[in-house]
Amino acid sequence: MTAPSPVSAAAPVPRLVADQVPVLEPDQLIALSQRRYATKKYDPARTIPASHWAALEQALLYSASSSGLQPWRFLVITDRAVREQLVPHSFGQRQIADASHLVVFLARTSLDSTDIDRWLARVGEVRGTPADQIEAQRQRLTANLVTTPRPGFHAVESARYQVHIALGQFLTSAILLGIDTCAHGGFDPAAYDRLLGLDGGRYRSVVLATAGYHAANDANAHAAKVRFPLEEVVQHRASLA
Repeated sequence: MTAPSPVSAAAPVPRLVADQVPVLEPDQLIALSQRRYATKKYDPARTIPASHWAALEQALLYSASSSGLQPWRFLVITDRAVREQLVPHSFGQRQIADASHLVVFLARTSLDSTDIDRWLARVGEVRGTPADQIEAQRQRLTANLVTTPRPGFHAVESARYQVHIALGQFLTSAILLGIDTCAHGGFDPAAYDRLLGLDGGRYRSVVLATAGYHAANDANAHAAKVRFPLEEVVQHRASLA
């Protein structure tokens, strides 16, 4: 496992500053969306620059989560020897070892009032939220998520779903920087947890993502993207049925 990046402790960017950043034009967004694909072969000689990877870690940090509770951890593995040991537990997918970086997306296995207290302490620290408002949020979140959750709600299942939101953020952010990626659901989570020392902890492996630069002989790199027609996939409705 790699040591945490220094950027992980960076102060939040003020909202007013973030609002001044130029945004993409519609045609640029479409072009980048079409460029993203599941990389099957990476060039193992190419490494993602440190500044680019730092930006991707920040993108993960700012992923959306329900109530802001962030029920995840992102384990970054760059050591190729370690990743070679993971290949047999990844259905033999060479991307795990050949990519520049591997990210193991971890989901929290439980949720209790301590988690909520920790989150609200962070809210108070960053935003300076008054104590009475913090207490009101604590009571609401504790009731909704811990003591009397809505029917059908399961904290562990919810965390696993939310991890995929962060995965989508990562894949999209990478292509904005010209970095290739592939999401991997084909792996043995129990083996990963055992080999990475996660057994007995509060987080479990859910999904993987590799990132780097595609090899010259990656057939997928220039293949046409296959999608169903837009009007079939995206539907509009003016009223309830």
